[in-house]
Amino acid sequence: MPRHVRLDKVIVPVKSIKLLKRLLNENPVLKKIMAHSPTHEDAKKKIKKWVLDTIKDKKAVYQFYRDIPEPDFNINALDWNDIAAIRILDYIDHAGVDIENPNFKDVLTENDPFKLLWLAIHRGTGGARPDFFDDMIHLFRQFNGKEKREIPAREEIEEWMELYPSGLEPQIIQLREKNKRRILKIIIAKMDEGEISDPKYFFELGLTEEEKLKTAFEWWKETSFHLKFAVRNPDLLDELLNHSLDPITMEVLHDAEEKGIPFFINLYYLSLLNVNAPWFAVGAELAIRDYVIYSKELVENFGSITAWEKEDTVEPGKPNAAGWILPSRNNVHRRYPEVAILIPDTTGRACGGLCSSCQRMYNFQNGILNFNLDELKPDESWSVRLEKYMQYFEKDAQLRDILITGGDAFMNSNRSLKKILEAVYNMAVRKIKANKKRPDGEKFAEIQRVRLGTRIPVYLPQRINPELISILKEFREKAVKIGICQFVIQTHFISPMEITPEAQKAVQRILSAGWIVTNQHVYITAASRRGHGAKLRKVLNDIGILPYYSFSVKGHNENLYNFATNARLIQEQNEEKYIGMIPEEYHEKIKNFAFDPPRMVENIIGLKEKLQLPFLSTDKSVLNMPGVGKSMSFRTIGITRRGRRILQFDHDPSRLHSPIINKMGKVIIVESKAINDYLHQLSNMGEDISDYKSIWGYSIGQSEKRHSLYEYPDYDFKITEQYSNIQI
Repeated sequence: MPRHVRLDKVIVPVKSIKLLKRLLNENPVLKKIMAHSPTHEDAKKKIKKWVLDTIKDKKAVYQFYRDIPEPDFNINALDWNDIAAIRILDYIDHAGVDIENPNFKDVLTENDPFKLLWLAIHRGTGGARPDFFDDMIHLFRQFNGKEKREIPAREEIEEWMELYPSGLEPQIIQLREKNKRRILKIIIAKMDEGEISDPKYFFELGLTEEEKLKTAFEWWKETSFHLKFAVRNPDLLDELLNHSLDPITMEVLHDAEEKGIPFFINLYYLSLLNVNAPWFAVGAELAIRDYVIYSKELVENFGSITAWEKEDTVEPGKPNAAGWILPSRNNVHRRYPEVAILIPDTTGRACGGLCSSCQRMYNFQNGILNFNLDELKPDESWSVRLEKYMQYFEKDAQLRDILITGGDAFMNSNRSLKKILEAVYNMAVRKIKANKKRPDGEKFAEIQRVRLGTRIPVYLPQRINPELISILKEFREKAVKIGICQFVIQTHFISPMEITPEAQKAVQRILSAGWIVTNQHVYITAASRRGHGAKLRKVLNDIGILPYYSFSVKGHNENLYNFATNARLIQEQNEEKYIGMIPEEYHEKIKNFAFDPPRMVENIIGLKEKLQLPFLSTDKSVLNMPGVGKSMSFRTIGITRRGRRILQFDHDPSRLHSPIINKMGKVIIVESKAINDYLHQLSNMGEDISDYKSIWGYSIGQSEKRHSLYEYPDYDFKITEQYSNIQI
């Protein structure tokens, strides 16, 4: 059983005492209450009355605090100091609750911030760290009106955006060409020395060095070259980066290798990393670097990483955390009634590279996902299992959306992908045929959307070749005839520096096949810098990609380094993304973009110019909850002695959930990083943290409505209200 830390025995550090004095000197009322309260319970009662008095005449604020807001209430209607008042009251209302914190598996987190204050004042104990007091200081400054929210002007946001070049800019293209030449010269030398060899890629005798380089440039265009010569150990990585990795990084990477964390960085993606960045590219590639170079926290926790989303833990025949009974432990995942995820037993269980914040790192940890491409080729039994999963989908009453992912959907061979899509098509046909025998009101949902989850346009755009496009186009042409109407490639660009001429060409090919491309931006720390997300949206739009989600990094201590606090994601949503918001009267127009993918770039640019927007904000900020589903509806109900905020999430009211949410209630997470830690990390990246000063005040989140572009179309018949494959 988890144990308690006796906070009344833990001494407060000297630095914390200095910050405590500042907090009390800035807040005479709080100081008086604390000084004259014989117990921490007495102090909380007095603080609650004080704060309630400040909102007693504000009906909307009081109703929100009591969790009974008016329908369609917008939290941005709350004054900045009222948001602070609600947080203080939430701290008191949730005081004394013990919370399981997976970051400290053997310790229960006691959520009682004002007890920590009282203990610090009266006994010098409680163990509250400086990050805790920093957060409390800003909370009361916000409550007293000393800190206000100041939304940056569009001009300032655009200045931030200009700090980040894209991979389409001539100077960056030239840098990458130099990187490519350097990498290939090293590969050629190793081939000449016999260190590496391959039956397909070898040089004829008598070739000059320049002829070999010319041949290697031709190989660079081929997917298999990058996969066969991908970097699989830290020493080769350092050599190909011209020995530019520092000793501490190399020590971490060697520890990762010893611990069994896979290395797989293909040569194309490696060429996006500069070894000596000129002034115009300084800091621009940090997000890319932090995606492929592992942190010490990841290395330390590898081996004990568990699935963040509880519904991803599956026992066949038994309901998962969302209530769904699934036909396979590792092939079918499910959270929502309308959506199922299919992970094939093919080379689609590999990726073009291993992202350090991968949501399925636990599956790389247990070897279910890996980079043994020859061993991942499907065996004869895969066809039988595939048909079994299609029968499961066919007999599901609410399913209308299939997401084929992995791994990576485009790591499948053309033959495997064609076979999977053919199986989906045949299943969809059978659903339609079976529906003809069912009366209106008892019909099953029919398949309307097919999605392919992939990072290949980012990691290895050479894979998006004419043969693959032919498969996508052929599937779409016949699928449209049976009523499937949404065809989506769902990818993950995290930086404008990943958007290269090769990636642009790959996206153009996909659009030409009649599939739209949407982007899920994983909001790691380096990608959360002011203006970075805004610039990414702009360049995505420039090549025809529509932003879909901005994801708060999930996971526990293994993702500590890359975790950007949820307060920052809400700040970005309100203070940067707003300059691309589309007036509601144009939502129907942009919804129609999905029916004409080949003209996507033209349509996006036309709408941006008409509305004079720098980009189209079609994405939604979310956290994949450790309970069920995605949401950004939260309240900050506590803070640990280390300054890590405790958030209570509600389910997103705008989408259909498993009925189990009516039983499970709200979901609590303890963030893995204090805001102060996050700001120090940004400072080390060269950021001016005064640009982020309002971050402390973002303690409430509200799920945005999903853009109409991503809604399912209505059926011309009534489907059943019954669920199948579920057990609550």
